[in-house]
Amino acid sequence: IKFRLYKMKKQTQAIHVAYERRDAYDSLSVPVYNTLAYEFDNAQIMSDAFTDKIKAPDYSRVENPTVTNLERRVAALTGASHATAFNSGMAAISNTILALASQGKNIVTSKHLFGNTFSLLFGTLRRFGVKTHLVDLTDIEKVKEAIDDDTCCVFLEIITNPQLEVADLSALAEVAHAKNVPLVADTTIIPFTQFSAKNLGVDIEVVSSSKYVSGGATSLGGLVIDYGTEYNKDFAKRLYGEMLFNFGAYMTPQVAYMQTIGLETLDARYRVQSSNALELAKKLQTLSQIKRVNYVGLENNPFHELAVKQFGKTAGAMICIDLESKEACFNFINNLKLIHRATNLFDNRSLAIHPASTIFGGFPEKMRASMDVLDTTIRFSVGLEDVEDLFEDIKQALG
Repeated sequence: IKFRLYKMKKQTQAIHVAYERRDAYDSLSVPVYNTLAYEFDNAQIMSDAFTDKIKAPDYSRVENPTVTNLERRVAALTGASHATAFNSGMAAISNTILALASQGKNIVTSKHLFGNTFSLLFGTLRRFGVKTHLVDLTDIEKVKEAIDDDTCCVFLEIITNPQLEVADLSALAEVAHAKNVPLVADTTIIPFTQFSAKNLGVDIEVVSSSKYVSGGATSLGGLVIDYGTEYNKDFAKRLYGEMLFNFGAYMTPQVAYMQTIGLETLDARYRVQSSNALELAKKLQTLSQIKRVNYVGLENNPFHELAVKQFGKTAGAMICIDLESKEACFNFINNLKLIHRATNLFDNRSLAIHPASTIFGGFPEKMRASMDVLDTTIRFSVGLEDVEDLFEDIKQALG
C-alpha cells in the first residue's frame, strides 16, 4: 500500500486508502458511478466477470465502483477479509443472519436487543423455522449451556441499546469457537476505528453506517465486516452469491459517496462526541431530578472496567437517564429547546427519545419489562454542540 499506509493511524488510513483502479480524470474523491450496467470487450471477459474469475463489476445490484471504494476502505481500517455495504443497518443484520441460518438452526442471543433486531429474530425468522435462544450473555456458563449442535451463531450488541449492557467478547468468542460457532457482533455504538473486534474474537461485525459513518445523518446504510475466520467458512460465498443476488439490498452509489466522505471525518467527529458525552454525563449526575445516569464511560458504571478493556478510553456518544415517571419523561422531552426530539444515533445534532413509547412502543408492557426497557428512561445521542449549551437545555427542560 502506498506510503506503507497499513502502519499509519486510523484517521490517516480512512482518507488515504487508494482506489482499486485509477480514476480516468484523477479525481481525488471517488466519483459517483451512477450507472447500472458495464461494457465488456468480449464475451469471454463478460463471462469471467459474471463468474468471478476476474475482478470487474458486472451489474450495480451486486457491485458498483463507488460502493466498492467504501467497502475497501472499511476492510483496510478493520483488517477484514471483506466488507459488504447494504442499504441499512437492519439489512446488514438480516442478510448476515440469513447467510448463517437455515431451517432448524438456532441463534443464541440476549433479551437486550434493539427493537427491530428483536422482532427479526423472534418474529420473522421464527416463521421460517429458525429459533432463538435467549440467555444472559454476561453469564458465560449459561451461554455455554445454550449453544448446541444446531446453533448457527452467537449474536449480540457490544453495548446494548438502551440498557447499555456490556458482555465480555473474548470470553464469548472462546465459548462459541469451542463449539465451532461464529460470534456475530453489532458494533454500531463504538466506531470500528476505536477498537479491533477481530482481536476480541468477533468473526462477523455488523454496523449501522447510518450512524457515525454517515457523517451527521446524511444517509441510510449498513456494513457487514467479515473476518474470514474458520468458524464462518461458507459465509462470504453465501453473502455475496445468495444474499446480494437474491435479496437486492446493496448500497446505492449515492449513499456510498456520502458515507465515504463521512468515513474520512469519522475519527475527528467521534473524538468530540465521545468527549462531550462523558463531560455531559458527569454534569447530569449533579441534577437531583435525574434518578440515574447510565453511561459506561462513568467510573461508577458496573460495565466501565470491561468497556475500557475492550473499547479503550472512549465509551460512545449515547447516554440514558431515568426520571421519576413516564409523565416526567414526556414533560422533559416537550420542554427541550436545543436538543431535538428525534430518533437516530450520532447525528451532528444532539437528540432525545423515549425508547419505551417509540422504538419499543409496539411491544407489550410485560415484554418491555422483561427486556429492561423502562418507562422512566430517556435516551440521548450526544452531538457536536458545546456541552454547556446542552447542559443548560437539560436543566431548563427539567424545570
